[in-house]
Amino acid sequence: MPEFSVAPYRELTFDADGDVQAGQLAAVRALRVRDLVVFAHGWNNDRSMATTFYDRFFAPFAALDPPGTTGYVGVLWPAMGSPHDPLPDSAPRGAAGPVDAVGPALRPELDEATRQALRTAFPDRADVVDRLARMLAEQPTNHAAFDEFGLFVRKLAEVPPRGAPASFAQDIEAEDAAPGSTDPAMLFDDPATVCRAFTDALEELGAVPSRAREGAFGIGLDRLWDGGKELLRQGTYYAMKRRAGTVGQLGLGPALGELAERNPDLRIHLVGHSFGARLVSFALRGLPKSVTNVKSVTLLQGAFSHHAFAPRLPHQAGGGVLRGQERRIDGPLVCCHSEHDAALKVFYPLASRLAGDSTGLLGDDPKWGALGYGGIKGVDGTKRLTLAQALAGGLPKDGCVNVDAAAKVRRGGPPSGAHSDILHKELAQVVLAAGRIRA
Repeated sequence: MPEFSVAPYRELTFDADGDVQAGQLAAVRALRVRDLVVFAHGWNNDRSMATTFYDRFFAPFAALDPPGTTGYVGVLWPAMGSPHDPLPDSAPRGAAGPVDAVGPALRPELDEATRQALRTAFPDRADVVDRLARMLAEQPTNHAAFDEFGLFVRKLAEVPPRGAPASFAQDIEAEDAAPGSTDPAMLFDDPATVCRAFTDALEELGAVPSRAREGAFGIGLDRLWDGGKELLRQGTYYAMKRRAGTVGQLGLGPALGELAERNPDLRIHLVGHSFGARLVSFALRGLPKSVTNVKSVTLLQGAFSHHAFAPRLPHQAGGGVLRGQERRIDGPLVCCHSEHDAALKVFYPLASRLAGDSTGLLGDDPKWGALGYGGIKGVDGTKRLTLAQALAGGLPKDGCVNVDAAAKVRRGGPPSGAHSDILHKELAQVVLAAGRIRA
């Protein structure tokens, strides 16, 4: 490994099916440490960006944690990423100021770096990626073109998690689907209507300039291609959301079980950002029943349903997709959230409403919220703390706890807002406090 901010540091690399790279698990197993902090990144396919992100997040641990007793693991998984993605899940390398995604990248066209990232994420769909890119560049002004665009987005996003049983795939996908359905409505409803909804949201955030509304004979339809690019991004978002669950449950969970079997005294602490928070949460479902080594889980701006852990849902029968999984933790489940996360405030609910019901685009329906914006919902006994209270010793020894991190997680321009503003010493302190790692 190259020089890193903390030591010992290892990596676990998983493919889309959850299979771990040969030899890496043995390298982690060989560590002689008391505590193991395992961090999963969000939507990012670039190994260099992910490891840089880990290096910067872990940097404060060297001064906060007694040396020699803690090991660190970076989880690498094939998540869709692009240097110019309008909703990045990692801060730009070397960035000291706000994370700002506004700029030429938000034009509807896909640059070559984005095309290549999509080809890497979906290696069997290169022709589909190229066709979508051509349409975004040409911006045809007729409804038939939007129908075709929607068809190709659906082809790209409908890649099933290979090797996963059908019932597992449905359970993963059902989190934001309409009752009785596992298909996201945004991929099957009228594409022009969906693109219009995304365009309106982008204009409201100031991520794209406002333009004249469409009229007769295709006038103004070119405006909707801003939303077309967002539909493509949301289609890949849907596919990567499913993949995060697959890698967590079928990959990381069993891997942690093997580590625990070889070292029963090892104390494991899971940390995840954005989709990585979903990944480590689904790892709890993949743990062997006998494993009690997971001592804490810290979710940073988690990009999944705030009802995921609820035993009962307020809007339909049944419970959340992760109901009861917090009981697999021999310690607390800590959810850090921020009202400054525009990605989770605006685009997560919009995508979820579009996935579940494309007829209900307007209004603030609380059933579609993300836990990284407002915290865990529907779990009795969940405590609420400010960041200052958490750092002053307020974290409980077990159960769910929401930590309002808005005092620190606040930087970033539209459309992402503070979604990736997590590189703070205070959040490192939360991880250490949750796991009772400090001596």
